[in-house]
Amino acid sequence: MKILITGSNGLLGQKLVALLSRQTGVALVATSRGPNKLAALYPQVPFVPLDVTDAAQVMRVIEAEKPTHLIHTAALTNVDECELHQASCWSQNVTAVAHLVAACEQHQVHLVHLSTDFIFSGEIGPLAEDAAPGPVNFYGESKLAAEQLVRQSRGPWAIVRTVLVYGVAHDYSRTNLVLWVRNALRKAQPIKVVDDQLRTPTLAEDLAQGCWLVARQNAIGIYHISGAELRTPYQLALQVADYFQLNANLISRVNADTFSQPARRPLRTGFVLDKAVRELGYRPHTLAEGIALVAKQAERDA
Repeated sequence: MKILITGSNGLLGQKLVALLSRQTGVALVATSRGPNKLAALYPQVPFVPLDVTDAAQVMRVIEAEKPTHLIHTAALTNVDECELHQASCWSQNVTAVAHLVAACEQHQVHLVHLSTDFIFSGEIGPLAEDAAPGPVNFYGESKLAAEQLVRQSRGPWAIVRTVLVYGVAHDYSRTNLVLWVRNALRKAQPIKVVDDQLRTPTLAEDLAQGCWLVARQNAIGIYHISGAELRTPYQLALQVADYFQLNANLISRVNADTFSQPARRPLRTGFVLDKAVRELGYRPHTLAEGIALVAKQAERDA
């Protein structure tokens, strides 16, 4: 197997490099826009600069590297930024996927595409793979359009959808709910956290494992990969406060309409994992285990 990863500088990309670089019989190529953030950590992993919005560059890199599998993690995932900058969002989340589908078709590369719970309306949840989509923001629309391109591919493909990913990455400026709550409470800062949205929070290591299981088994179709426990962000924040023994009284429970965000969020998502468990052997960490792992990594990297 030879696996090419797009977006290797991102949170999931970094976890995939860490996981796949340890597998026997796997050649790995990391690609991302900008310089390689992992050069010092994984000097043995080849890195190729790649802007996935550039069709000629995508074709050139895939022709040169000849991967058997491509795991596409690169995307614009800031939901409000997507709402405010729709042309840029479409370019990165849809046009780029069209380029990758065309190149993977031509060279019969197994494409594993990352998608999101935000393709759903949020009226019901947890959701199985065959639930009807109905995005409520432009980010969700872009990711649904990308899924449709992948599903029309004449090459082998899989779509991995996920939910509210958290984890620690090297030289990575974006935070996540777990670290944000910990950092605020350590500074004795009061925070407001929504309690009217339900998710199944996903440890980044679990998502990487799910992508690897799909690639290793040459799985075809759509798979829901997330944590197994349904929580509101407020409930998750309380669990983080409890783990770090911080003052939970600083956490205020609010509704989503407290915040004036450009993009609407689906209220209730979360995933049914039965298919991934049954077909792939997927076994996510518990939330308690995930928080403990993130805590250990964050302390080590501090």
